[in-house]
Amino acid sequence: MHRLHKNFEDYVNTADGVEFWYARDLQVLLGYQKWDNFRKVITKAKDACSNAGQNVADHFPDVGKMVYLGSGSEREIPDMMLTRYACYLIAQNGDPRKEEIAFAQSYFAVQTRKQERIEEHIELVERMRARERLKESETTLSRNIYERGVDSDGFARIRSKGDKALFGGHTTKDMKQRLAVANSRPLADFLPTVTITAKNLATEITNFNVEKDDMHGEARITGEHVVNNRDVRELLLKRGITPEALPPEEDLKKLERRVKKQEKHIAGDAGRLPNNGSETPQEGDNVHR
Repeated sequence: MHRLHKNFEDYVNTADGVEFWYARDLQVLLGYQKWDNFRKVITKAKDACSNAGQNVADHFPDVGKMVYLGSGSEREIPDMMLTRYACYLIAQNGDPRKEEIAFAQSYFAVQTRKQERIEEHIELVERMRARERLKESETTLSRNIYERGVDSDGFARIRSKGDKALFGGHTTKDMKQRLAVANSRPLADFLPTVTITAKNLATEITNFNVEKDDMHGEARITGEHVVNNRDVRELLLKRGITPEALPPEEDLKKLERRVKKQEKHIAGDAGRLPNNGSETPQEGDNVHR
């Protein structure tokens, strides 16, 4: 975290008071080896910018960059000046497997560059993503068991018994009472990231084995899901984590609204870059080349 934060800070520039990064620098910061591959990500980001009703030229102006050749001569290569909003869109369209991309998505979403704000935003986004992954795996489980003769009521029973195994004998209803969660709300919306991830892991294993072994019937699939949740619980306990003893987290619905509100203003807060085709920003601006 500290290394990535410093790297991104080291390459920020300003033009007319607007923060920007050069695309060739951002390529390296985001872990892309080849310009052609990175340029494809930029193209997707430009499309997203246009679809959002923003002027692409305000956030992605082209510039030229002089590079030295082995012979001592120089050659101009294409580059771009990228506003914070442009960098954010590039990060959103980048390879999510890269740790640099995951960091950049939060770094550019937060207008202030204070590390603690960025860390907080990353934690919020990670919890939201964990919840989305759990929704996807539970949707897959619902489809899998429906295809194997289990109806929606059966799915609810299977999921509830899985919770009971994960939470040491406490049912979903018990956990809602412990965490003061309304009956109408999903328990997972108030769980910490580690517990959401644990539920997802158990569900993914159930999905894998149901498909691999072509399991049928509520009883057999219930047994599989209970075993998987119990095994995940044992892993947590070995690491000193008791899932039913963890305090509730803030309602994910509220967090989603906060993050969306924060990200909604990125384009306006980022400002607009001069689009004069010049490589050199105005005198007095901060430039790292």
